[in-house]
Amino acid sequence: MVGFLIAMVIIGVIAGYLGRLLVPGRQPMSVVQTIGLGIIGSFVGGFLGYVLFDKDIADGALQTSGIVGAVIGTVIVLVLYNARTNSRRPRRRHA
Repeated sequence: MVGFLIAMVIIGVIAGYLGRLLVPGRQPMSVVQTIGLGIIGSFVGGFLGYVLFDKDIADGALQTSGIVGAVIGTVIVLVLYNARTNSRRPRRRHA
């Protein structure tokens, strides 16, 4: 169990930072938020892999993915997060 948690944190760090690097714009996030983003992205990538490729059906639809799937899932989650938070921010007018 401890090994699984450590692996999730390591994947979260790698996928979170790579996802933030690939998405243009500023993402003011802490290290903990970046790790959480990567972990959530890993599950999104695992779900997409399950849906698109019908793999690992015995493991169920909600599962972790490899690092590539985690980065793809992280980019998707970050783009959706940015779209949601940017719509709530007031626009500044420049003179």
